[in-house]
Amino acid sequence: MTTEYAPASHPLTILDWKLAQKTGDPLSRLLSVHESLDPADPAWISLSSADHIRQQWHRVLQLQAKGHALPLFGVPFAVKDNIDATGLATTAACPDFSYSPAEDASVVRIIKAAGAVLMGKTNLDAFATGLVGVRSPYGAVPNTFNDKYVSGGSSSGSASVVARGLVPFSLGTDTAGSGRVPAGFNNIVGLKPTRGALSTTGVVPACRTLDCVSIFALVVEDAKLVFDIAAKYDPDDSFSRPVIRNPPMSIPSRPRIAICDSPPWFGGDRQHHDSYHQALEGATALGWDIQPNDFSLLFKLSSFLYEGPWVAERLAAIKTFIQRPDAGIDPTVRGIIKDASKFSAVDFFTAEYSRRDLALAVENQFQHYDAILVPTTPTFPTIEQVHQEPLLENSRLGTFTNFVNLLDWSAISVPAGLRSDGLPFGLTIISTRWQEEKLCQLGAQFSASMPRKLGATNCKSQDLPMSSLVETETSPSTSQLVIVGAHLSGFPLNYQLKDSGATFNRTAKTSPLYRLYELSSPAHAIRKPGLKRIAGGSTMLGSSIDVEIWDIPSETLGKFMAFIPPPLAIGSVEMSDGSWVKGFVCEPWGLDDAMDITASGGWRAHMATEAGKKNKISPQKTNGHQLHEILVEA
Repeated sequence: MTTEYAPASHPLTILDWKLAQKTGDPLSRLLSVHESLDPADPAWISLSSADHIRQQWHRVLQLQAKGHALPLFGVPFAVKDNIDATGLATTAACPDFSYSPAEDASVVRIIKAAGAVLMGKTNLDAFATGLVGVRSPYGAVPNTFNDKYVSGGSSSGSASVVARGLVPFSLGTDTAGSGRVPAGFNNIVGLKPTRGALSTTGVVPACRTLDCVSIFALVVEDAKLVFDIAAKYDPDDSFSRPVIRNPPMSIPSRPRIAICDSPPWFGGDRQHHDSYHQALEGATALGWDIQPNDFSLLFKLSSFLYEGPWVAERLAAIKTFIQRPDAGIDPTVRGIIKDASKFSAVDFFTAEYSRRDLALAVENQFQHYDAILVPTTPTFPTIEQVHQEPLLENSRLGTFTNFVNLLDWSAISVPAGLRSDGLPFGLTIISTRWQEEKLCQLGAQFSASMPRKLGATNCKSQDLPMSSLVETETSPSTSQLVIVGAHLSGFPLNYQLKDSGATFNRTAKTSPLYRLYELSSPAHAIRKPGLKRIAGGSTMLGSSIDVEIWDIPSETLGKFMAFIPPPLAIGSVEMSDGSWVKGFVCEPWGLDDAMDITASGGWRAHMATEAGKKNKISPQKTNGHQLHEILVEA
């Protein structure tokens, strides 16, 4: 059965929602969406109650009253049900595993802090083990174009609710392709960021070393916006990484794109093959330099994920639960996970050595390309075909997706038109780590070449090229600030950062070209430090200083600066990695009577030491002739 969804009662994209929520009654609009959602819809596992939505909206209004930047003001969203959200149980599509989280997953908290409102949690292949979307006791999630076909998994529900226009974006997870396969099967965008870019704190792990939180949206613009908001370093997540934000860039007029010289179609129907070649013709028409390559190394690496010891990570994630005699779990998923016990530690290290060797060879092979272009999947099975061959059909779907996380690369699946039978076809653009900016540019360029159907709705739209995206009001604009002292987390002036909408990015160190001082201040005033950069670049006289880096919305930066009294101003600080980040500078006279505390290594350590002292140490005076006075405070 083929169905078109045309929700006319509410907006579709994030931009549509933001514009709509500026008028009328935003809460009523959200409650109207809530009332339209069907609890029996297999895409949902649980829905927020009307009271829960009102509570979230009240929190959004509180943030607005404090002057916080809210780039997702009043925008509804959904999350996959292996991601914690307060007020809703986390099941991972296994009722016996269900628990009630005490707090939101870090990524959900960040999204809510940007003004978004959670509508519910979505269905998935149990424990995120599958690319098909049928391995759930809550029911198989049908494809949004034809219910005889799979929706793709494991993030099946998250893709379905976006494709039908129920919410403009959703969060999924991606270990083997779960954030890309459902996107390709439902005519939407699926962005799989670099590992560790989005925090996995509060996410039920599948393969913890490979897991990523992914983003589904109707248009590239929305996926990029959510990524820019949600990608933040999480000090509570041992797999989180400081986000490397590449500046807006222009892609080459003729980007070099690698494609597979002999894609495997596994004897599938001709329509997937034909749609792929039509998409390649469209990419060539854009000026992309399409170059066939041998993919044998990539395919060999793909086999490691389920045929090698990485499947043991899935057992490690739920070992205590799965060993319970009463643990109810999808039988296919149980078989996959239990089979992992056959691997030894020797097997893992042998495979890891091979993976590293393969990864190096792959990096060398593709180093001169701007991106790799592949069909998101080589086949498009029916639900019945998956039931008949559950492992084989699932394995085929991961042909062009499994290797990406093993390489620590990033990818985006974008709609590439409809097949002659009306089913969607998706292309995936792949690049190395921290290339989300480039991937979104290429994805938007491809999508902007012609009007297209938005998901499974009967609405059409034409994506904006990224050159236009940079200028749109939905693009978040933030600046990074080096925080040294009184504005550090937990210190007296930190509230000024938070009230300005700033969020913690990461801890860091300066280059070894600085000295740290405690500035002279009146009695009972808040004590503040300052950094002084050493003239001539001599590390003999300087040291690396512990600092924090915070992201602050550009629109509230002026408000924050109003809190900073003279002689302080904004300057630049060299970090240990050689980059330069903005921070607070001071006029040279601010160094008068300052006390040298470089040996402490940082303001936090210095204050902890001072708290245990009874006598104040006599200050050392600075030598303004010897050192170049650039000072960064708080």
